[in-house]
Amino acid sequence: MITYKDSGVNKEEGYKSVDLIKDMAKATHSKNVLTGLGGFGAMYELGKYENPVLVSGTDGVGTKLEIAFKTNTYDTVGIDCVAMCVNDILCHGAKPIFFLDYLACGKLEAEVSSQIVSGVAKGCLDSGAALVGGETAEMPGFYKPGDYDIAGFTVGVVEKSKIISGDKVKEGDKIIAIASSGVHSNGFSLVRKLVTDYNEEFQGKKISETLLTPTKLYVKPVLKLLETYDINGMAHITGGGLIENVPRTIPAGLEAHIEKSKIEILEIFKYLQSKGVPEDEMWGTFNMGVGFVLIVNPELSENIIADLEAMGERAYEIGTIEKGDNGICLK
Repeated sequence: MITYKDSGVNKEEGYKSVDLIKDMAKATHSKNVLTGLGGFGAMYELGKYENPVLVSGTDGVGTKLEIAFKTNTYDTVGIDCVAMCVNDILCHGAKPIFFLDYLACGKLEAEVSSQIVSGVAKGCLDSGAALVGGETAEMPGFYKPGDYDIAGFTVGVVEKSKIISGDKVKEGDKIIAIASSGVHSNGFSLVRKLVTDYNEEFQGKKISETLLTPTKLYVKPVLKLLETYDINGMAHITGGGLIENVPRTIPAGLEAHIEKSKIEILEIFKYLQSKGVPEDEMWGTFNMGVGFVLIVNPELSENIIADLEAMGERAYEIGTIEKGDNGICLK
């Protein structure tokens, strides 16, 4: 006789994992969540909208996970997973309303998985999204014991009349940078080639602590801005850096003129570049210190920056929108 447990899948550990995370998920729920964990589907009541549009996004954490698991740091990557999804849909003015996660591993350890999901729950609380469900897949023989992968999916809502698509971006608009918290969750395949000792000291602590700083969540400050200001375009600066992401919110015939000298480059990027990475490769791979970009009417720029600073965000102008066909001019 052979059982499922003999094949490497421990259902009891799965039940224990669910027990450990259910209270975390419940803490993220609002009155709009109509179901608890354990059903075949999650139900969410939209509430009062005139013409609601749902905006969805999905993403993962990538190879940053290797650093987390080699240093036994399990409680931050869940925040990354949430941030990568909700920051994306925020670019269209959408308020994240719920989130689901997918966790896969070779051998499930309930204590480890619950720490990972604790980060997911924290990210959901910090962005106002309800953690309404997910899936944990134990896949022996496919993943090695100790390996985990995590991905997420979010849905947000925005009034159709308030969708931000970049179509209102115009010549003369100002480009505002909101600072990143670090490397965020992109470029780690390169980072792992450059940094091989995660106990190495960097700015008075282990470099792994700096590298594992979670992706910043921009949802609450940006949604607060949208209550007062019309913002013409927004970009989440992920893989490809400013070069690839800013043009995604700019209409044809216009380009973003961004001055590198105005960007407050974080020390971790200076350190990584000192390992032998060409400057162009740095700008085309990492956020370099800018995690989110706003494109606004020039007369609003000063007030928006002041409001962001009052909310605890570091924000400053880095360029303007001009005529051109290249999408971006980084000079």
